[in-house]
Amino acid sequence: MFDIGFWELIVIAVVALVVLGPERLPEAVRTLAKWVKLVRNTANAVKMELSEELRIQELHNDLKKAEKLNMQNLSPDLQASIEELKAAAASVNRPYAKDEAITSTEAQVGDGAPEPSIAPPVTEQKKQEEVKP
Repeated sequence: MFDIGFWELIVIAVVALVVLGPERLPEAVRTLAKWVKLVRNTANAVKMELSEELRIQELHNDLKKAEKLNMQNLSPDLQASIEELKAAAASVNRPYAKDEAITSTEAQVGDGAPEPSIAPPVTEQKKQEEVKP
């Protein structure tokens, strides 16, 4: 990418050593490494997000093609896209179904249990009465 050879790196290291000195050079290298890592992570995140958006767009186009064909006589790649969309929709619905099942089970178990009582708030007057003997 930058086309920097071994000897160019040696010259850069010597110049950095002269300019920064031996005390500050390790800290400068650590800071530079952190920045490089941050840039790489950001670039990877953007790349993954773009690839996901492209995949979603492709699935959307496949779904439109399938709708035009009235979901009949679909090519294998279109059928695979439809199945992938169905699986994604089912996985989105499942967590909510589990939450509803848990809530209804808790409601059935909790029907016979007494509700916890809530103590009334303590006012300043009651606090003063408790302090005075």
